[in-house]
Amino acid sequence: MSPRPTSPLEGQPFTPADPHVAEPAVPAVGVGEPKGAARQGVPSAVRPDSRRGDDRYPAAWLLISAPKGGMPTATSRCLCGRDRSAIDRRRVLVLISAHTAHRDTCPLRITPEGRVAA
Repeated sequence: MSPRPTSPLEGQPFTPADPHVAEPAVPAVGVGEPKGAARQGVPSAVRPDSRRGDDRYPAAWLLISAPKGGMPTATSRCLCGRDRSAIDRRRVLVLISAHTAHRDTCPLRITPEGRVAA
């Protein structure tokens, strides 16, 4: 048996000199995949998002952590830039009430109609 000839170009695959017929590839079988799924498309991609109907979105978050036997902590954040935190029970309770009061004074929540009425 003679050695395989080297290709003059690096990285080029070896091609045999004798022609032969290529064998057809075996079709892949998808388990649990319905036939024609790609042609039908994804139904959820074309449906409108039903949760956006009322134009509400979260603007402020209050995160409270109170581990058993540990020191309670809280963080209050708002899209308007307000960012407060508190450590120990008394200060966390004050932060909770301040976070609740901020909902009435937040510039993102006051509508133009509300500014005129005020």
